[in-house]
Amino acid sequence: MRQAVRQTLILWVSLLTLGGLTFFILSLPTVRTWMWQQTGEEAFLSQVKGVTDLASDWLRPQVTLAAGEAIQHANVNPFGVNVFLEQEAEPAKREEAVKLAAEAGFHWLRQEFTWQDIEIHGKGDFEDRRHEPHHSAWDKYDQIVALTAKYHMELIVRISTPPAWTRALTDTVGTFAPPDNYQDFGDFVGAVVQRYKGSVRYYQLWNEPNVNPEWGVYPIDPEKYTQLLKIGATAARAADPNVVIIAGALAATIDLQPNDTSGHNNLSDLIFLQRMYDAGAAPYFDIVAVQGYGLFSGPTDHRMQPRVLNFSRNLFIRDLMVKNGDAHKPIWIAEMNWNAAPEDVEPRYGRVSLEQQARYLPLAYQRVLTEWPWVGVANTWYLKRATDVWETNRQPEAYFRLLMPDFTPVPAYAALKAYTQTAPKRHE
Repeated sequence: MRQAVRQTLILWVSLLTLGGLTFFILSLPTVRTWMWQQTGEEAFLSQVKGVTDLASDWLRPQVTLAAGEAIQHANVNPFGVNVFLEQEAEPAKREEAVKLAAEAGFHWLRQEFTWQDIEIHGKGDFEDRRHEPHHSAWDKYDQIVALTAKYHMELIVRISTPPAWTRALTDTVGTFAPPDNYQDFGDFVGAVVQRYKGSVRYYQLWNEPNVNPEWGVYPIDPEKYTQLLKIGATAARAADPNVVIIAGALAATIDLQPNDTSGHNNLSDLIFLQRMYDAGAAPYFDIVAVQGYGLFSGPTDHRMQPRVLNFSRNLFIRDLMVKNGDAHKPIWIAEMNWNAAPEDVEPRYGRVSLEQQARYLPLAYQRVLTEWPWVGVANTWYLKRATDVWETNRQPEAYFRLLMPDFTPVPAYAALKAYTQTAPKRHE
């Protein structure tokens, strides 16, 4: 009996000693740095768990990236930023925003040309009669295009948000819901592309069609989105054969079916994209767009688990594209950032400090440039809003910004400005 107890004690002492030694080794600064570089975690225990997650990744099939493939629209300037220029009431403020974006080193402006703000009152009616005096609804968008050229930048024009008149049930089915007649969308896309032919080449057709509320109250439907994409792309190419079509940016989500028992009207980005391919979408887009938020871990997180949302999820999208014969097409990241919400704001998108946000964004671009040759543009979300309504309502969306509504920069703006001046250059 005593011998058994003694052996048990020796075993426990050995295990504790080994565990203590392992804990000591893992806590060494060089090891901590390595764990951060692999897991994107800064807290020690989270790093340790992250390393075990990485080990389990090797038990899963590895992704196929075809990194050596000749990829169109990938060897471009990667620095883009989302803007809300149409919401600025004063033309001078629109120009100030574009100027500050250019000074930060951004080359691309991802800007919505909001359907309900241009074809406002009825089909083919492009006059804005919401206020006196009436004027062309194109005016501010013409200025946006002109400002982009003035500051030697390029536009990624997102076309979405139908006017109420396109639906018999108007906005009661959701302000982002698709039109009843998809050809109305095609006709509007054609009108936009025709007007800006020679000035704008890149168009994203719709946004986040795989999650609520971007498809209104209707169940998420990849096949119907593919029909909309086909009609829009066909109209765009008829108006300008040189356009480049970007599919609607897919939001990262793990929901396996829309309107499930949880009440979520979302569908996994991986399932949605595969069903788009199955529905024949491939000929109607040149670029796959994704939302590349880091959420709850940093940009160096290399863990690969289909039901975990992190910055590496882009690799699953690339793998799916390769397996569907689209290795020659790139991914463009439509939105990318970490949320610096204060402690009194819900951490719906994770929470980092302003200092962490300033570190993470340059590291994300560094990873795009050094590890992901199949990613073209990565657009930071976002430059600024015209008002502080999100902050007033304590919404976490406010804390992705690089500039406050009064143009005051947050630390991430300065960090990106410094990084873009020294970042590796692509041969465009």
